[in-house]
Amino acid sequence: MTGSYQYPEQIPPQPYPEQVTSGPSAYPGTLPPPVPYPTRRRWPKIVAGLLVVAALAGVLTAVLVAGRRGPAAPVVVSDARAQAAIQEYLNALLDGDDEAVARHTLCGLYDGVRDRKADLAVAGLASDAFRKQFSQVEVTGIDANVPWSTTQAQVLFTMRVAPASGSTRGQRPVDEQQQGVAQLLVKRNGRDEQVLVCSYVLRTSGQY
Repeated sequence: MTGSYQYPEQIPPQPYPEQVTSGPSAYPGTLPPPVPYPTRRRWPKIVAGLLVVAALAGVLTAVLVAGRRGPAAPVVVSDARAQAAIQEYLNALLDGDDEAVARHTLCGLYDGVRDRKADLAVAGLASDAFRKQFSQVEVTGIDANVPWSTTQAQVLFTMRVAPASGSTRGQRPVDEQQQGVAQLLVKRNGRDEQVLVCSYVLRTSGQY
C-alpha cells in the first residue's frame, strides 16, 4: 500500500450536562401542603381517669364509715352470759363432769360425733389437771369482750381461785385473783341459744 493512513477527524469533546443542584430550587413550583395526621381522641382516657378517681373515693368513704361504726358493733354475747358460761365450764372441770367438758370443748360438734371416747378421755385428763391445781374457782367479772363474728367472741375474765389441798402452791393466798382467756361460741338451735367455751387459757399458769 502506498500513501499514509488517514486517521478520522477527532470529534471535539462535548460539555457534560449541568448537575442538578440540591435544595428548594431543584423542585419545580411550590411544595405541596403537609398531609394532616388524624388526631387521637383523648376523651376515653379522661373518662377512665374519672372512673378511677370515683372508685378510690368510694373505697375511702367505705373505710371511714366502717371505722366510725367499728366501736358500735353489736355484742355477740353479753358479759353476764359469758360469765355464766365460763363458770359452768370451770365447775364441770372441778366436778369431773367429762361429758359437760367435752360438750364445751367440741365447740358445737358434740351431738354430731358418733364415737366420743377419745373426747371424753381428753376431758378427763383436763379435769384431773384442773383439780390438782384448784379447789375452788369463782368468775368475778369480764374484763374485755371482743366479737369475732356473729356467733364467736373472745373474752378476758377475772376469777378468784383457791389452791387444791396439798398443792405446791399452798403458800399463795386463798382468794388469789387470776385472769383467763376464753373462746366462746353461740350455738343456735331455733330459738334456743347455748354459749359454749371452746377453749380456755389461764394466763399465768398454763392451758386446760
